Amino acid sequence: MTSSKATKRPPIHMIDEEADKLTNLAIGAEDRLPEVSEMLLEEIGRAHIHRAARIPSDVVTMHASVEFIDEANGTARTVQLVYPKEADISAGRVSILTPVGAGLIGLREGQSILWPDREGHRRALSIVKVTQAPQAA
Repeated sequence: MTSSKATKRPPIHMIDEEADKLTNLAIGAEDRLPEVSEMLLEEIGRAHIHRAARIPSDVVTMHASVEFIDEANGTARTVQLVYPKEADISAGRVSILTPVGAGLIGLREGQSILWPDREGHRRALSIVKVTQAPQAA
């Protein structure tokens, strides 16, 4: 049995166009990555949706760099959240179709989320800093 504190997730925010792309991506990955697909669709479903120009700058969006602390071991990491084709863990680019990627999207600086890792263990991830990627011309 899980406590309500463990299941309560912080409010999240997403850009309308990204939410649409991510919905299609998650649906397309249902056969290959059913758990991550389901988690991502749940997050999109509960997100506050904004136009790109209205999204707060401290929100984790696609291509943003995010510094977070894994509270299980106190390790701080900085990653860039990217689409699967752009992922390269050695370069710090984490796919949205990974448990940590699906957990970080939409969070704001100062928020934490209790989220399963690849092995299914719940870990608290706390957002320290979000840096938006420069906008493509």
